[in-house]
Amino acid sequence: MTTRSKKQPNANLFAALRAAFPADLDCVAVETDNDLFYSWRDLDRGSAMIANLLQGLGLKPGARIAVQVEKSVEAMMLYLATLRAGFVFLPLNTAYQSAEIEYFIGNAEPAVVVCSSRNEGWVRPIASAAGTQHVYTLDDDRTGTLLEAAARCSDKQQAAAKKADDLAAILYTSGTTGRSKGAMLTHGNLLSNAQVLKSYWGWRKGDVLIHALPIFHVHGLFVAIHGALLNGSKMIWFAKFDPKRTVARLPDATVFMGVPTLYVRMLAEPSLDKKAVRNMRLFISGSAPLLIETFNEWKARTGHTILERYGMSETIMLTSNPYDAKQGERRGSTVGFALPGVQVRVQGQDGAPCGAGEIGDIQVKGPNVFAGYWRMPEKTREEFTADGFFKTGDVGQVDARGYISIVGRSKDLIISGGYNVYPAEIEGYINEMAGVAESALVGAPHPDFGEVGVAVVTPKAGARLDPEKIVAELKARLANFKIPKRCFVLDELPRNTMGKVQKALLREQYKGLFTS
Repeated sequence: MTTRSKKQPNANLFAALRAAFPADLDCVAVETDNDLFYSWRDLDRGSAMIANLLQGLGLKPGARIAVQVEKSVEAMMLYLATLRAGFVFLPLNTAYQSAEIEYFIGNAEPAVVVCSSRNEGWVRPIASAAGTQHVYTLDDDRTGTLLEAAARCSDKQQAAAKKADDLAAILYTSGTTGRSKGAMLTHGNLLSNAQVLKSYWGWRKGDVLIHALPIFHVHGLFVAIHGALLNGSKMIWFAKFDPKRTVARLPDATVFMGVPTLYVRMLAEPSLDKKAVRNMRLFISGSAPLLIETFNEWKARTGHTILERYGMSETIMLTSNPYDAKQGERRGSTVGFALPGVQVRVQGQDGAPCGAGEIGDIQVKGPNVFAGYWRMPEKTREEFTADGFFKTGDVGQVDARGYISIVGRSKDLIISGGYNVYPAEIEGYINEMAGVAESALVGAPHPDFGEVGVAVVTPKAGARLDPEKIVAELKARLANFKIPKRCFVLDELPRNTMGKVQKALLREQYKGLFTS
């Protein structure tokens, strides 16, 4: 382990998180949904033992630790241990199957792979073929070869010395356009964002977080866990989201972070009322657009205004609606202002800055922006401007008051007959129609117009929708080039594990509608 002078404090993210643990290490840090209680001392000792196991393997500096396991407190300890030992954490979605895992392991070449016991039979051969020397198992019932090996290690460990620009994690993007890319996040990226959010969202002594998100993604792994640990706050831990049980625990908490789907499901619970949220301080939503109907219904039922924010794998959090009312109100269908230290700009296709209300490409810069894509230097260069701004791939606008709204992804833009059609605009009109629960607009190739819109709509419970009437109503309100050529009614929209609509699947499904 290298030594550091007093002028070079250890920038290891774990060191900052550990320093924020409360003085009383025996008080409860995590309470699970199956009545297990973990103290802060448990988190410290457990992560130390796993860190010592990893360090004892003789891994090279910068070695990757790939993890595909079910959510558990021990899985969180493994994340903390990886940081603590100075290695690079590589979380993998539990929904990934063999072909996807083969790509990720082949691309990242991890030194260690940790998987669920039930998947070891097919994961181990993939890992061995990629040159991985160590494969462990970890299950959500506190069993597995990882814990068995770690139990033989010391529970004392000093965090490895790291610089702020040393790599801490690699997150693979969803890969809806071509192969997934590994976004490289440094200790400095993660810590700077966590510190900004601690202040901006008003974390305070005594806060309790309900953690009901997956931990292979930015929202649950970084935003939620870092927030609670950096504030020394207890977490009420749900291995899987259950709306009824979550509502029942709201009186014991002060902060909740969720994706829009979780809010919709809680609104379906009769027990959700103002009494249930009497001790809550803050509800945060992200990872997918929140319908204005959900935003308004939540406020009416609970008296709380959901705080929407915006981030991505490459940047962690970028913008947020205000927590402090002195900075402005929380406005539905917007993602608020740029966070302190983050620069956000909207540029037209000609590279000129967009004026208030004009739609353009969102570009960002700040200490939270990733170091680049793993082993993709050319792709990394393509995604940054000459003056160092990252091209998010999102399309949006800023209003006269400075509130940022996301219109959609640039890849979702439909160019029909030479005109730009922004799906979010049309979806907004469809979602306001009677009986409509949600909609998605995607582009399909067309011999005359190049591309046209196809609307996919889901009904509210008990409602019957007429696709032709939906199109007719749009014709009375919008320019003709914006009108979808076809409309389909489905029971539900395809989504990924974070609740985002998978438009790539819809585009694939309808790509042959107008072409032979």
